[in-house]
Amino acid sequence: MSEKKIAVVTDSCTDVPKELLERYGIYVLPVVVQYSDRSYLDRVEITEQEVYDRLEREIPTTSLPEPEYVIRTFDRIVADGYDTAVVVTMSSGLSGTFNAVRVLAGDYDRLEIHMLDTKNIGIGAGFSAIAAAELVAAGADVEEVVAKVQDTIAHTKIFFSLKTLEYLRKGGRIGLVTGIIGNVLNIKPIISCNDDGIYYNVKLARGEKQSLKEILRLAREYAERYPAYNVAVCDGAAPEDAERLMAVIHENFPRARNIYRTHVSPALVVHTGPGLIGIGVQEICE
Repeated sequence: MSEKKIAVVTDSCTDVPKELLERYGIYVLPVVVQYSDRSYLDRVEITEQEVYDRLEREIPTTSLPEPEYVIRTFDRIVADGYDTAVVVTMSSGLSGTFNAVRVLAGDYDRLEIHMLDTKNIGIGAGFSAIAAAELVAAGADVEEVVAKVQDTIAHTKIFFSLKTLEYLRKGGRIGLVTGIIGNVLNIKPIISCNDDGIYYNVKLARGEKQSLKEILRLAREYAERYPAYNVAVCDGAAPEDAERLMAVIHENFPRARNIYRTHVSPALVVHTGPGLIGIGVQEICE
């Protein structure tokens, strides 16, 4: 049983389902969605639908969680009676959030703060925040939490496709993904994060139906490596595709311990646009 009281902190782009944030009391650092007239705290002051509705008029930018908000969150954690925090963020290869929070944490002496870079995005990162919260709830000490989540990070993958690569290109998040002749032949890359936490092509599929089949196949093959795992279906304004995947999840992932349904955050919408569909898999490390 841990003698320290441990808080779990994550950022808004890990897409942890709201009910799990509330169940485990996970603290969230919102990324900033920046329009020409004002900025909004991700998931706090703006919803994903509001971003979709405004995309034709303006594609916003995003910026890191505000330093003042991060420090206020640390202060709140202390006020809530915690002496230790485990901070789980999206990939440092896709965002400066990990490094920005790490610098602030290094100068904050009222908490013992441990930083974990998931090298992943969306629920692919969120899986690790959930794992940390579950371990804390089970009474694990901070060393065990950090070690087990670090192990989990190495055995977590998300596979997704996008309706268009336009938003990744405009946002500078294209990474190693190549569109090839995509729009001409309706070829869609299936995207994941590599070991450095950068987007890359896993497979090419022609058309939306084929891309759904490939996402399902790739996720299933990845899951089959493990005796137990968690699965998540995520989408960004692609509810019909998500429901198609949810309808076949149980038969394709028979050893799934938990099945989550998530939606990409407003800040991620900025970089992916509408039409994202994906499946995440996380090995359960006992």
